[in-house]
Amino acid sequence: MSKRLQVLLDADEWEQLQEIARRHRTTVSEWVRRTLREAREREPGGDLDTKLRAIRAAARHEFPTADIEQMLEEIDRGREALPGTAR
Repeated sequence: MSKRLQVLLDADEWEQLQEIARRHRTTVSEWVRRTLREAREREPGGDLDTKLRAIRAAARHEFPTADIEQMLEEIDRGREALPGTAR
């Protein structure tokens, strides 16, 4: 079932949206729907408890690591070894 959303804009905002929609070869309504969908997809999903459990579980792991300077040097050596990467 579809729902209607009313958004009040001043004249300048409306004209800007019309121009944007025109550039995208679509209607203002379709551009707004598409933009709202994209914004919704960027929002983090899931509930906070699930995220916190995942972070806590990951934090319990212990993996070997090196000194940060050593790691950066190894990364640089690896990049230099790639073909076509001149410095």
